[in-house]
Amino acid sequence: MGRPKTPELTVDIIIQLIDRESQPIVLIERKYPPFGWALPGGFVDIGETVESAAIREAKEETSLDVSLSVLLGCYSDPTRDPRGHTISLVYVADSVGIPMAADDAKNVQLWEMKALPEALAFDHDRILRDYLYYRQTGKLPSLNIT
Repeated sequence: MGRPKTPELTVDIIIQLIDRESQPIVLIERKYPPFGWALPGGFVDIGETVESAAIREAKEETSLDVSLSVLLGCYSDPTRDPRGHTISLVYVADSVGIPMAADDAKNVQLWEMKALPEALAFDHDRILRDYLYYRQTGKLPSLNIT
């Protein structure tokens, strides 16, 4: 009997720039479909931990070195990625410096939580609502089991 086909594993990173008073977050404009603004992130490679993947993807897409601070959550809605079923582990990370777009990022920009772009790729609007809750309360979002 063969192994079952499972969703692909991804990571997304909410990068807080802690060297600025308001601690804006870093979003990338995607170079490839699906287009739009998104959290930096990508697929976990075979033989790689999810933590290493998050640090690597942050560096590849924003040119920033990050320090992971918390696992915000696991996002697994089968419709979250139009390319197919993915599961994303989302980390909050701290960084300093000036982000520069690289790899899969067409552009990179700093955003205040009160002024995010209207259309975000994937389920990143939901993830950022959960992050805002965490940032305001210090508590992780509750599981939404359906």
